[in-house]
Formats: sequence, structure tokens, C-alpha cells
Amino acid sequence: MKVAILAGGHGTRLAEETALKPKPMVEIGGRPILWHIMRYYACFGHRNFVVALGYKGDVIRRYATEQASFAGRHLRITFDTGEVRSETPPETDGWSMDGWTLELRETGLTTNTGGRIRRLQQAIGRNRFMLTWGDGLSNVDLHALLAFHVAHGRLLTMTVVHPPSRFGHVVLDGDRIAGFEEKPEGAEGWINGAFFVCEPGVFDYIEGDATQFEREPLEALAREGQLMAYRHHGFWQCMDTVRDHAVLEALWQSGKAPWNIWN
Repeated sequence: MKVAILAGGHGTRLAEETALKPKPMVEIGGRPILWHIMRYYACFGHRNFVVALGYKGDVIRRYATEQASFAGRHLRITFDTGEVRSETPPETDGWSMDGWTLELRETGLTTNTGGRIRRLQQAIGRNRFMLTWGDGLSNVDLHALLAFHVAHGRLLTMTVVHPPSRFGHVVLDGDRIAGFEEKPEGAEGWINGAFFVCEPGVFDYIEGDATQFEREPLEALAREGQLMAYRHHGFWQCMDTVRDHAVLEALWQSGKAPWNIWN
């Protein structure tokens, strides 16, 4: 099963980092978040990746072919030009991408999320596939997610999560401040956490480059009863802002990053 990763957005709310690189290349612990996402999927046996490029896609192309982070005995890289390379760099960091495939597909500079997904259709074919954004990390159980999807038989499964707490609560006793407490998880309900499992029929709901996947396609699938929610109660964190990046970096540096299941 292929894993599609959207990596073409501008990341304007993280402009301090994304002026020179696409958001999936912003580093956590010295590695791009794209590396962390792919590594996580690989731990569940999903090693065939299709990456939708756009804004500063050349940075991802260069990283895939030149950096020792993609060390392994055999890594097959397919470019949007049709060029294929089989890389055999030396082992350098205790893990390999042996047997992985990485397809880098140009999907346009201003293409919306739905359009990027549709442009990956040729690479994915008429097969079931996984889909996620290139700017979020989680410890979602991908085996359980896939089993849930297969069991219900609908076209699309979306992982839904509780947004992480951003603000603490002030505890009041009348007009007196009695103390402070962390905002409870789940106070804002469920949100789209990405980490999708898709049937190829999902492509039929996307009209073109201007389509935002989170709007018309998901709304239509929901109306038709073809969109199911996999509830994830564990860790999830997107990287939209400088603060989000700092949270992920601090978790990695603590040695307790919930998504790090390979060490």
C-alpha cells in the first residue's frame, strides 16, 4: 500500500522557517518533519511513499538524493520527470531505507490540497492508499486504523483527534482567582487529524487543482455516508506555528517523543 504525503504548501504561519524551505523540511531534532513522518509509517510496514511537491520542491528533491539521512543499501527514487535512481549510500545513522520507494511528484505551486491528491492518482493507481499531511505527527496505531477501515467498507477513513491544549484555565471563586489549571484535553471536541485511509473512489470526488480536500470532497463523502471517523485518543500535534514547532522540538529533545517508536 502506498502512502501519499502532501508536501507542497507554503507554510505561511511558519514563515520564520519556510522562507527558504517547504514546511515538511523544517527540522525537529536535526531531521525534517518529513523524515519523522516517513520513519513512523515504515515502522508499521508502509515503505512506499508518494510525495506531492509544490512550494520549494527542489529542496525535497535535493534532500532525497544528497543527504545521508536517506541512508540505506537500496532506495528507489522516482522523479516527476520519469527519471529513476537507485541510490546505494553508506549506512550512517543506525537505520536504513533498504527496499523503500520514494516517488516525488510535482503538483503545482498554487494547487489546493484536493488538487494535489488528484495529481497523485497516476502514481497510486486504482489501489487503496494511506494519506497524510507533511506537517503533523502522532502515535496513532496504523494497524488498528487500517483494520477499522477494512471492517466498515466505506471509501474514506479520517483519523479524528482532540486538539492539544493551547491555554490554561483560570480557576475563579467568585471574583477571586483561586488558581490555575491546564486546559483539559478534548475541551474543543474532535478535529481532522489527517492520517487517512482511502479507497481509489475518493479521486472521483475531486474536480481539479482548485479543490480543497477538506471542503467539497469531505462534505460530499460525509453526506453520502462514505466518510468514517477513527477516534485517536493519544498524541497528535500539527506544526502550523513557531510555537507548535517548539513543542515538537522540546518533546524530541526530552527523549520522550511519542511518535519515536523506532528507538
